[in-house]
Parts: sequence; C-alpha cells; structure tokens
Amino acid sequence: MTRDDTHGKHTDNGHGHHHHHGGSNIALAFWLNLSFTMIEFIGGWLTNSLAIISDALHDLGDSVALGMAWKLEHYAGKVANERYSYGHRRFSLLGALINTVILIAGGLFILSEAVPRLLSPEPVHATGMLALAVLGVAVNGFAAFRMRHERTLNAKVLAWHLYEDLLGWLAVLIVSIVMIFKPMPILDPILSVLITLYVSWNVVKNLRRTLALFLQAVPEDLSLPAVEHALCAIPNVLSCHHTHLWSLDGERHVLTTHLMVSDSADATAIGAIKQAVHALAHQHGFVHTTIEIEQAGANCSMAHRH
Repeated sequence: MTRDDTHGKHTDNGHGHHHHHGGSNIALAFWLNLSFTMIEFIGGWLTNSLAIISDALHDLGDSVALGMAWKLEHYAGKVANERYSYGHRRFSLLGALINTVILIAGGLFILSEAVPRLLSPEPVHATGMLALAVLGVAVNGFAAFRMRHERTLNAKVLAWHLYEDLLGWLAVLIVSIVMIFKPMPILDPILSVLITLYVSWNVVKNLRRTLALFLQAVPEDLSLPAVEHALCAIPNVLSCHHTHLWSLDGERHVLTTHLMVSDSADATAIGAIKQAVHALAHQHGFVHTTIEIEQAGANCSMAHRH
C-alpha cells in the first residue's frame, strides 16, 4: 500500500498574481465606496432626500463589508502553517458569508425605508438627485467593472454589493430625470423595492452556496460520479472508493481518494497512475490531492471507520 500527498504548489503559483490583483481590486472598491458614502451623506442633506441618506447608510454598511473583505482576502493569501495546514483560503469563504449576511440586512433596511415612502411619498430636489446619481453610477460602475473577472466566492459576493448600488443609482437617475419634468416621487420607493428584491434573491442563492461549501459539500462545478469515473478509467486502476471532493474557497478544490490497483502493478505502473491523477486534479482545479494506493485483495485502512 502506498500513499501520495500533494499540495498542488504548481497550481497555487498559477493563481498567485490573480489573487494579488483581486486584493487590489477589493481595496480600490473599498476606498471608492467609503469616499462616495461621505459625498452621499452631504448630498442627501443638501437635497433633503431621505432616499439618498438611506442609500448612504446602506453604502456605509457596504464600506464596512468591503474593508473587512479586503483584510480577509489578504489574510487568505497567507501560507500554510502548523495550525492551518491547508493554508488560510477559507478565511475568504468566511468573508463571503459575513458579507452576504450584511447585504441581506442592508436589503431589509432599504425595504423598511421604502415601504413608508410608498404610503407617503416625499418631494425631493430632483436636480441634485440627478447630479449625485450620475456620480453614483460612475463610481459603482467603475468598481463593479474592476471586479468582474474575480472568481473567489468572497469577491463574487462583493460584486453583488456593487451591482446593488449600481442598480440603485440607475433607479435614482431614471427617477430624477422623470421628476425634473413631472413630479412623481412615488417612483423612487417603487424602484427601490423592486431592485432590492431582485438583488436579495441572488444574494440568498449565494448564501446557500456559501453554506454548502462551509459544510464541505461537493462544489457545484464538479460531479463526484464523473470524477470517480475518470479515476477508474486510468490504466491499472480496478476501482476507487472513499473519494471526497470539497473546496477551500469556492475556487480551490481538494481531492482525496483510495485507488484499488491490480496485484501485478509495479512501481512504474503506480507512478504512472499518480501522474494521471495529478493531471486530472490540475484539470479540475484541485490544489490539494491525497491518493492512497491499495493492492487488490488488501484490506482498506478506512473499512472500519464508517
């Protein structure tokens, strides 16, 4: 019986620049969001717009979430140590979970502000709203554009923060233009409710995925039967069992498996099997693989553990 543990160093190196770049994008989004939040508070006070002040409070929550995610994403890049032998990638997943909860809470807050305005619409300074809306679309649009290629679950949740703000400011832009020509203040809360419900729906789906990854479910982009079929198709592999797939952060996956090989398989054949498994692991984004080779007829070391 032989055992092979590989921690996918070549795969991690392939993503090194990507995550440094991802961290810089999160930092940029944080500073843009925080700066614009301050402008929103001032603009909301000058235009006497409760909607803009409410959005400023929401953006302040987003700024806290972005700042926390920036630090967690940086922490996630730390190398493995004696305590965290897989590294710190799951801190990024923790950031995704916390930010999702914050985003849902922010959506509920927006709804709590919008519903009373449906019953009693309030007039606002439409021209000032238009100026702030143009700036809001530009700032959030640029930040969302910079985040569009990020692949970690944490970054995807952050992107939804920015998309929610971008859609919100597009709504303010449309409403302000309409109200310049025809006062219809009820349009503002109507659009706020629709946008918040739409974004919250997508966020809840992300929350379900994040919780599944926390519980070490098989990642959505992988199929356990398909991976086992590919493993069993390797020459000299008779069968496989105790195959487990899970993910560190939604992007970097882990594979452990037991492979049953024929009695006639020598060291060269077993080496070829390991190389084939590593090639399969690289293809599917596994950065950690653990392979246990068992000769036909041998007792599996895990047989009495389940």
